[in-house]
Amino acid sequence: MKIMANALRLITALSNWAAAWAWLVSVVCTCTTQAGTVAFKIVDKEQGQSIPARLHLIDPTGKPVKPNLPSLPFWYDHFVIPGEATLDLPSGRYSLTVERGPEWSAEKTAFTLSDDGSATNIAVTMRRLVNLPREGWWPGEMHVHRPLKDVELLMRAEDLHVAQVITWWNDANPWAQTPIPASALRRFDGNRFYDLMAGEDERGGGALLYFGLPKPLAIAGAKREWPSSVQFLRDARRERGVWVDIEKPFWWDTPLWLASGQVDSVGIAHNHMHRGGVLGNEAWGRSRDVSQYPTAQGNGNYTQEIYYRALNAGLHVPPSAGSASGVLANPVGYNRAYVHVEGELTWEKWWNGLRAGQVFVSNGPLLRCRANGQLPGHVFTNAGPLRVRLEGQLDSRDPIHVVELVQNGRAAPIVLPHEFSVNESGWFLVRAITDVTNTFRFASTGPFYVELGGQAMKPTAEAVQFFLDWIAERRERLATALPDASQRTNVLKFVDEAERVWKTKLD
Repeated sequence: MKIMANALRLITALSNWAAAWAWLVSVVCTCTTQAGTVAFKIVDKEQGQSIPARLHLIDPTGKPVKPNLPSLPFWYDHFVIPGEATLDLPSGRYSLTVERGPEWSAEKTAFTLSDDGSATNIAVTMRRLVNLPREGWWPGEMHVHRPLKDVELLMRAEDLHVAQVITWWNDANPWAQTPIPASALRRFDGNRFYDLMAGEDERGGGALLYFGLPKPLAIAGAKREWPSSVQFLRDARRERGVWVDIEKPFWWDTPLWLASGQVDSVGIAHNHMHRGGVLGNEAWGRSRDVSQYPTAQGNGNYTQEIYYRALNAGLHVPPSAGSASGVLANPVGYNRAYVHVEGELTWEKWWNGLRAGQVFVSNGPLLRCRANGQLPGHVFTNAGPLRVRLEGQLDSRDPIHVVELVQNGRAAPIVLPHEFSVNESGWFLVRAITDVTNTFRFASTGPFYVELGGQAMKPTAEAVQFFLDWIAERRERLATALPDASQRTNVLKFVDEAERVWKTKLD
């Protein structure tokens, strides 16, 4: 029943129902004929010790193997082990891929299990390609939907140090029957942290993620479009220390959330981008023009263009990342944010670094850049034109298609190190896009900002009008979706407020 419940949550989240049902029928290999025993051991080459890792084990029929062991958490097409595990499997030819986040090698092997009941030992040695925490970059992610009992092993298996575990979500609120802990923060292995009180308001306007609240928001029983998501956002802001993340930028209420000035980050490496492909539409959000944003890269490019328009509107909002493992097909930490921290990692330092914009987001490439020696998020204040020297390091298991400088929304290929001049106030960032074609695999630094002559960037008319047009469409949709006059009036007042803010920027 637990497998079915998880599968149905995934099906609800996907718009392609036929594909979702096909996945449900085919994905799980329930092994009833036990022909042999396989002992797996994953070893760190440098240390010589076993380490937790993620296994993608494919059976002789081409289906992912689901171990019949609750201690080995399974999701979609993979499971994790604490370093060593033994499984009873039918005979046949198996393929295996072992991964441990982007800082480690991905190892592939194959083996044949005979039908004589003999034991097989599979040892896989993994290499650390780069150690970003030693450089001060610490990985975290904002969107985990996995059971709390599995979180620590999942984080170890992905070498992840910060996670937000979504335990309350619309009508689902386990804390209604369970005492709320005095502290929702959990720390283990010295420098790994997760918050077990993270939550999500995901309705008609899209999804906002909430972190740092002492208890869930009172959203259980809320309708699809009423009360407004902005109302719950304001309620949350009454608490000190709360962080609010726009889970994806193409949600219908994004212009309202941005205009409120009460959101802290925007997810540009999000759950539509997953390890084996991409959910190529915008779900129930504002759809892209597929002629302008085609192919599997379209959703990712559209996502970033919306974010760039927010920056062109004069907003300073850092990017974030989340995988929604447990709902969509991702492993935990597939989309992650690396935040720069000086010295020892603490929970507070990681969030302070993200707030300062000292971050890069990625689902593969590891892109660390500085501009004139400064980290992303830095504001350059010059009396006149600014000369910038970009320096960086880029590591990737996938071939890189292009490295680009994106300046005030305009992208141009570069080779690091790179020098250029800035002659007007604005922003710039660096991104790397891989050669992978079936999904959008990339990395992006947070923005650097430039204020010349003491003047911040003037919002561009194009960016502001983009969000005003969006708001006009949202108003029309709400007028139809809310037949109750009082509810419609209540929700539309937030639309009107946002419109006034954007018009002020236009003026």
